[in-house]
Amino acid sequence: MFAGPILTREMAVCPRRWQFFLARTAYAAILLLIMCTAWLVVTGTQYIRDVGDAARFGETWFQIASPLQLVLAIFSAALVAASSVCQEKDKRTLDLLLVTELANTELVLGKLFSSLVTLLTTLVGGIPVYLFAALLGGISYGQIFRVFLVTLAAMLVAGSIGTVLAFWREKTVQAITLTILALVFWLGIGEVLAWQGERSLAGIPCSSLAVMISPWRAVLEASRPILRAEGALGILRYSWAGFLAVELVSFLVLNGIAIAGVRVWNVVRDPRRQPAEEDWATAQEAEVLEPALAAVGTSAQAQTRPSQSETTDQDGVKEATVPTPIARGAKSVEELSRLHAAPGKKREVWDNPVLWREVCTWAYGRRALLVRIGYLALFFAAFFTLAQYGETAEGVNKGLVAAVTVPVLLISLILVNTQAVIALTTERDGRTLDLLLVSDITPKEFIFGKLAGTFYNCKEYVLLPTVLCLWLGWRGWLTWEDTVYLVVGLWVLFGFVAMLGVHAGLNYVNSRHAIATSLGTVFFLFLGVAVCMRVMLAFSGSFQAQLHPFLAFMIGGGAGLYLALGIRNPSNALALASFACPLATFYALTSLFLGQTHLVFVTLVAAYSFATAAMLIPAIDEFDVATGRTTLDET
Repeated sequence: MFAGPILTREMAVCPRRWQFFLARTAYAAILLLIMCTAWLVVTGTQYIRDVGDAARFGETWFQIASPLQLVLAIFSAALVAASSVCQEKDKRTLDLLLVTELANTELVLGKLFSSLVTLLTTLVGGIPVYLFAALLGGISYGQIFRVFLVTLAAMLVAGSIGTVLAFWREKTVQAITLTILALVFWLGIGEVLAWQGERSLAGIPCSSLAVMISPWRAVLEASRPILRAEGALGILRYSWAGFLAVELVSFLVLNGIAIAGVRVWNVVRDPRRQPAEEDWATAQEAEVLEPALAAVGTSAQAQTRPSQSETTDQDGVKEATVPTPIARGAKSVEELSRLHAAPGKKREVWDNPVLWREVCTWAYGRRALLVRIGYLALFFAAFFTLAQYGETAEGVNKGLVAAVTVPVLLISLILVNTQAVIALTTERDGRTLDLLLVSDITPKEFIFGKLAGTFYNCKEYVLLPTVLCLWLGWRGWLTWEDTVYLVVGLWVLFGFVAMLGVHAGLNYVNSRHAIATSLGTVFFLFLGVAVCMRVMLAFSGSFQAQLHPFLAFMIGGGAGLYLALGIRNPSNALALASFACPLATFYALTSLFLGQTHLVFVTLVAAYSFATAAMLIPAIDEFDVATGRTTLDET
């Protein structure tokens, strides 16, 4: 095949996995469930008198489902592609691929398309539901075709972004975080251009440039029954076709960069090279092994450096065998500290070596500053927008304040969750989790060390949104009562997403499954419930009549959440939390629309605090079960 043996293997193996069929079935079922729920809402609040009413229903549903599908597609594609490459790096199997005869093109495109096989088939699985909706009227087959073309193009570019960043960065947390920020900037640039209206840039209206650049604007344009086109070149300049042309160029450029740099960024070191006297332990090995060695204690074998042993190959040539990292690391933990501290300084390991590693070492790479710079750029752009345009002569622009503030807070929650889950998957993929588990580190030290380390490494993502909320109260755009509700509720959610990442990292052996479960839960709880509310507001003005069908939807979401979080280590508390969190979020949004902010605060704090405790207590009291070292039957 054109992408080489990597894609060939994935095409042969992927259909044998049950997840391959479950993903297609579940996606089509979710789309059908949303449609049926919306239909129940419509028929429960108004009469369907003629085909015109049915056509209006089909058009409205299509305008909601198409952007939702796009958002899920681009974020899923980018994160799956990035985590696929990161997993190869963490398990050190990428070096094996680099020393093969695979061409750079086969390696890059093979990893990209093999990671997107399941997503592409899932996207195709949703086409029958859209065709079924077209039978109601209000939707043409041309609209469906355009929407899926735009979604497919955006998915390929998003996956390319994830692949490039994953090959470029050496640490998983950097690759995943930069991928999320890159997608946000991608969508944000389109919104900024769309906000400029009909102002021209290079002779093209900014609104048209927004359609050509932003997938969100492009899918909204493609889903309309009438396209904007002016002149012979109008279809290329002002419609979805211009977006496809830009995405094609972006796809070629991104993958060209990855193909040119994959072997430059990832250098395979010769394992037979005899290290120099001062290079017996690399900085990365020391930072991984120091906490475990400090907890286990220095063994007698580690007190003296073993001499190299000689082996004879088939040609009778003697070769030096380099000792393993532990054996050749250093004489003691103190020597490890001296090797990797500043000249003339000695680093002391804290009583909790897990927290010490998270805070005092480059556990997540020496170039994490780039991630922080990207987040700071995003935050200050949002802050500048609020400061300049948040208040007009008529008063506070509440729509703009919400449109800017909510995405910033949501992105901060996602980044904290990403840091937490990768803090566990990095240990597991690097095979250092086993070293920590056989040490005398207690479960409390491990869990709280990871949680505290997560908040330390994400201090910008936590403190800056808090400052933003306080600034809104200082400007008088929020009452101080609502400001306190917002800050306290935000910190409760920070604790929840951090514990959610640790919980997923402990329960899932496969890194991609852990990351997908953790981030998928966050997306469902905050975006999924918001979409449900959007459907309710779009189809009816009678709020009370909408409750019963959406209660069924929330119960179904709670069942899916329990399957993701509690099926491996079930508990009654997790079951209650899985069903309570979606309903609590639904009720909180309802109370927000009614202006009852105190109910929003009480509901969210109660539900998500309980969910955090439901994951935290078993992680400490049943640590062996959570890490997979034993089962419930053996305890």
